Amino acid sequence: MSSARARGAEEAPGWLRGTPQPRWLRALPAVILAALTFAQIVTPETLELGYFVVAVTPVAALAYGPLSVAALGGLTLLTLSLPYGRRIWDVETPDLLAVVVVVVLSVVISWVRTRREQQLVTVRTVAEAAQLAVLPPLPAAVGPVRCAGLYRSAQRGLLVGGDLYDVREGPHGVRALVADVQGHGLEAVSTVAALLGAFREAVLDEGELSRVAARLDRRLMVDSAAVEHAELFATAVVLEFPADEAVVRVVSCGHPPPLLRGGTAREIPVDPAPPLGLGLTGTVPVKAVSVPLEPGDRILAHTDGVTEARDAEGTFYPLAQRLPALAATVPAEDLMALNEVVREDLVRFAGKAENVQDDVALLALGHAEISDQEPAAASRP
Repeated sequence: MSSARARGAEEAPGWLRGTPQPRWLRALPAVILAALTFAQIVTPETLELGYFVVAVTPVAALAYGPLSVAALGGLTLLTLSLPYGRRIWDVETPDLLAVVVVVVLSVVISWVRTRREQQLVTVRTVAEAAQLAVLPPLPAAVGPVRCAGLYRSAQRGLLVGGDLYDVREGPHGVRALVADVQGHGLEAVSTVAALLGAFREAVLDEGELSRVAARLDRRLMVDSAAVEHAELFATAVVLEFPADEAVVRVVSCGHPPPLLRGGTAREIPVDPAPPLGLGLTGTVPVKAVSVPLEPGDRILAHTDGVTEARDAEGTFYPLAQRLPALAATVPAEDLMALNEVVREDLVRFAGKAENVQDDVALLALGHAEISDQEPAAASRP
């Protein structure tokens, strides 16, 4: 999988597939037993540490399965019951019975924990599959357009939140969508799914790019009609790469305009339209802006989670100012690397990833027949 969503799935084993127990936790029971044995040998006989041995199996229950805990408990009991062990620990029969009870309880706790972990892995795997079904990974290229997407949800543990992107080929060329719906996290997933479904249908049915935006607006209006004061809306930018022209057409509905980079970075001068879901596309004309593509051009569409991130002093992230230097550090054809350096720079700017408090989506696009050519000398940085 070539998109950042695929990479996000690869980063997910810690929360989707069950976090493997750290080595120190698995080694802790043996370390405790060895340390107590050494301490008991070197300390005066009047100081008894044998009572602490019962902590070995409960600690093991945090990291091992029930069979391993039972084996360790049996080994501990055997050590305590042998003559040498009795001399070291000064263990009486009632004390051994107490250790047996603790061992049995530890085995039960380990069994319950293991069962819970297995159930959690199953639930998380299903959740991952469901989220990837809503927003599947992007291919490396759609028709003549190379693409790479990167997404990070503001809600930890989610692959899908309130931002979305998609790239589809249809009878009118390749069309791309980047949108930001109201809210984020699980509460926005149903809206994301509805918008993506409407976009994929509109790519095939609508001849004009403005009609694609109108289709998305109608989808949100229908979904919110039954809810009083629903306030369901989304900002979006829709792009089109016609099959027979070296241009990109752009419609922006209340969304940050994408950046077009040759040797510099600048916002595409779009004709702004109202956000989707307000029912205004029928009364306010939505116009598509056509921009010629030149060799070396790459388009970076993004959501406001990028440009509204702040540093410690409250300054917004200046994407347009920093993009030329960032893009110069990666190969022109590697759109995924462009997304990644922007994301890394954003995190550094904010201080740490937790300070980026909104969903972040980046969609890098380049026309394969144009963007791989050498840019003109006048447009080089």
